Amino acid sequence: MTDGFDPQHLRVLEALLFASAQPLDERDLVEKLPPGSDVLALLTELQNQYAGRGVNLVRRDSKWAFRTAPDLAGQLVIEQTQTRRLSRAAIEVLAIIAYNQPITRAEIEEVRGVALSKGTLDLLFEAGWIRPRGRRRSPGKPLQWGTSDGFLDHFGLESLEDLPSLKELKAAGLLDTRPAADAYGNRAVDGLVPVDTDEDDEAEPELDLLDDDEVLGLAE
Repeated sequence: MTDGFDPQHLRVLEALLFASAQPLDERDLVEKLPPGSDVLALLTELQNQYAGRGVNLVRRDSKWAFRTAPDLAGQLVIEQTQTRRLSRAAIEVLAIIAYNQPITRAEIEEVRGVALSKGTLDLLFEAGWIRPRGRRRSPGKPLQWGTSDGFLDHFGLESLEDLPSLKELKAAGLLDTRPAADAYGNRAVDGLVPVDTDEDDEAEPELDLLDDDEVLGLAE
C-alpha cells in the first residue's frame, strides 16, 4: 500500500490515462477500477506524484489527461513544412506576374482571358512568392503585384533576368498554349527584363496598357 492507496489501482489508473488518446471522464474510470475504489482520491494522488515531472496529470472539467508540463512547452515545439501543390491556374498567374510586374489584377485577367479567383492571389501571397507593389496612378488606383525575394530564393534565381524563356516554360508544361498566354512570355523571348520600381506611389511612373496587337506589359 502507498499512503493508503493500493499501488495496483494507481498503476491501472495510470495505464488507462496514458493509453487513451482523449481525456477520460471520472465515470469512465470508475467502471475500469475495482468496485469501491475512490477514483477521485486516486486521481489526486497520481496528480501529486506527477506534479514535478515533465508530464503532468491535469483536470479539465470532469475529465483527466496527461499533458506536457507548461514550463516545457516552448522546448517541445516541432516545426513542420507543409507541402502545397499549386494548381495550374496558380502557376500561370505566378508566371504572368513574374514577367509583367508590377501588374494589376485586371491585367492578369486580361492576359489569361478568364476571371481570376481571389484565392489564387491569396495562395501566392501566403506562400511568400508575391508582394504588393504599390498602387497604379490611374482611376481607382488598383493594387499592383510583383514577385518577392522568396520567389527568387525558392526557384533558385539570382534575379528576374534568370527567368526561363517562353519556349522553356512550354516545354516544362508550365505555360498554357492559348494565344493570350503568349503575352507574358514574350518579354523573356524578346529579352525585355522586368523593371523593378519603387513602392512609393510618387516614385512610380504612370503605366498604360499597350495596344491589342502588342504585348500586355509595362510601357517602356
